[in-house]
Amino acid sequence: MTGAVPVTASGAGRHLAGGLLEVLADFVEELRACAVPVSTTEFIDAIDALRYLPLEDRQAVKLGLAAALVKQEGHWHTFDTLFELYFSLGPATAHGLVPAGLEVTGSGDELSPSELAEMALRALLDGGPELMAALARAAVGRLAGMEPGRPVGGNYYVFKTLRQLQAGSLLERLLRSAQETGDLEGLVLADEYRRRLERLREAVQAEVHRRLVADRGAQQVARALRRPLPEDIDFMHLGKEELAALQRAVQPLARKLAVHLARKRQSRADGRLDFRGTIRRSLSYGGALAEPLFKAKHRSKPELWVLADISGSVAAFARFTLQLVYALSSVFSRTRAWAFIDGIDEVTGRLKDASDMGEAVRAINTQADVIWAEGHSDYGHAFSDFASRWGRELGPRTTLLVLGDARNNYHAVNAWALAEVARKCRDVWWLNPEPHAYWDTGDSVLAQYGAHCSGVHECRNLRQLRRFIEGLP
Repeated sequence: MTGAVPVTASGAGRHLAGGLLEVLADFVEELRACAVPVSTTEFIDAIDALRYLPLEDRQAVKLGLAAALVKQEGHWHTFDTLFELYFSLGPATAHGLVPAGLEVTGSGDELSPSELAEMALRALLDGGPELMAALARAAVGRLAGMEPGRPVGGNYYVFKTLRQLQAGSLLERLLRSAQETGDLEGLVLADEYRRRLERLREAVQAEVHRRLVADRGAQQVARALRRPLPEDIDFMHLGKEELAALQRAVQPLARKLAVHLARKRQSRADGRLDFRGTIRRSLSYGGALAEPLFKAKHRSKPELWVLADISGSVAAFARFTLQLVYALSSVFSRTRAWAFIDGIDEVTGRLKDASDMGEAVRAINTQADVIWAEGHSDYGHAFSDFASRWGRELGPRTTLLVLGDARNNYHAVNAWALAEVARKCRDVWWLNPEPHAYWDTGDSVLAQYGAHCSGVHECRNLRQLRRFIEGLP
């Protein structure tokens, strides 16, 4: 239990079984190892929760611990996975809480493949949790091919079991039969069958995890299944699910950036000294300058301009870039945006006219005039073109955000163009999706551009983006 919070930190657990407290401590330790923040106070709260929760009601225990330990929606999947490992269900306990490590019985070897297929069909037709769990136990025991001591391969065993169970083919049969029942009723029934297949997959996964835990222990299985949190996934390696989560997370960060920029301009409420007003007021004090007056300061709305590299070298990052730009344009009334590769084109109108982010990205990728010559990144040409075409519109209200890796393909740097832009702006911030160790290697010229920026920041994931926004002066 290296690094676990001592259970003696509070008297809250004196009425709980020592084994359960030890499992809880290991569970919290693994949450922290997965970057889910759990403080000592929150650990003590979880111990207190267990004192008052009915331990025979596993769902109540799960939700109680979640209330004490989970603070962000993006951390729920990690909590859920680890809870299933550290507080496994035994085959005979459908609802009770049993610490991980139980002996799993019932291999399913006595059932033939045809009997398992019939059982799978009944489970999809019935949809009940008891039948799903019984099928999962039998199918994993008969089809997964799990052997003691072999490397932990949870996802492989789940895939192998469902494939040999032919659950997908069974679902297709049920969907075809649902279509024959009528339009509306058939659609409703088809959706229900899909949900049941997902519940079957979850039941098989839970059974695989239980057997792995019984063989190897919860800690070893948890380490093998460890995955980064959504905020730590590299923008360059986003899958379909991660992109959807990113889209949900970017919107509040865009609002927070808008608030930061507006707050900075309003930090000084007073303008210059109103000399005449001060002298006039001093007459009521016998000529003493007791209460100076200041001229009201004109508060102009800040402007945010964004330059986004959408070239192939940062194609994955460009998807995040366009999502961020779209989110900013929807919450920040004075946002303008440009996309560039070796040419540059303003895309503000395409963002504002799009009904959703997907439409905006398609419009920019297909319609924006961002190719000038060969279609490879040329920051020098893009910046000089930007300065000559739009530089006169820059002003002290403008904050410029540059998103890109500064890899210039050995073209002319033209750092003077960014310097000219920076002199007219309030701030220039640069967000780079590459690790800091790669900066200024190969064809990267970030240092030459960074010399004219208010700051250059590594921005490879949502955590770093949030840190940049919260650290703005």
